[in-house]
Amino acid sequence: MGILDLKKISFSYNREEFIKDLSISLNGGEFIGLLGANGSGKSTLLKLSAGILSPQMGEINLWNKPLHHYKGKDRAKLISYLPQMLDINAPFRVIELVSMGLYPYDILPQLSPEEAIEMVGLTEKKNSSITELSGGERRRVFIAMTLLQGAGILLLDEPLANLDIKYQIELIRLLRNLRDIKNISVVMALHDINMAFQFDCVYIVKDGRLIASGEPHEIIAGELLKDAFDIDVTISDIFHPLKPIK
Repeated sequence: MGILDLKKISFSYNREEFIKDLSISLNGGEFIGLLGANGSGKSTLLKLSAGILSPQMGEINLWNKPLHHYKGKDRAKLISYLPQMLDINAPFRVIELVSMGLYPYDILPQLSPEEAIEMVGLTEKKNSSITELSGGERRRVFIAMTLLQGAGILLLDEPLANLDIKYQIELIRLLRNLRDIKNISVVMALHDINMAFQFDCVYIVKDGRLIASGEPHEIIAGELLKDAFDIDVTISDIFHPLKPIK
């Protein structure tokens, strides 16, 4: 039994079943990649895990308590969800946006907004407008906000999408370091097969079903990828997966 347990959950859009009898257990300090084609159910699964959506069947428990029994602020102290679309045109400064991570708290946590910004390497830009930042820097601002929120579980929906490889590597390195330092659990939706090798464990999702899970080198195989992405693929003997980013 993990800190977040999804037990035989099913979810439907407009009466059509989308997530189908799916079970996942998340333990502390795990770094998990959620791999699948567009429309496979990754985003829906993250929203269910965050309590944004509720399953029609099955149950979701957080720390052995039904997820829907938590009040919004209490749940936000335990789980942070970062959606894929983060476009903000409002002229918030970095420090202002990060400080929004304090909203669940009546008594402020030990970590300050300035410390959270320092952890993501943006101290020099704390007073800059969010509109002046690059895509990778914006991602780091939202990561800082989730750190300030203090949750032990981060659910990230395609945070690498539309980022240059430099910013992808920086974000993966940051999240791995935070996992090591703070023992947080990270679940990240992605569709880049190469980046899947940066995770301790990979779940492959297709048509709302979990079709495989395990260490990347074990499950990133030709037949599984063909099934997950509906493509013909051959894994060559000369293929060398990326080494984990330290």
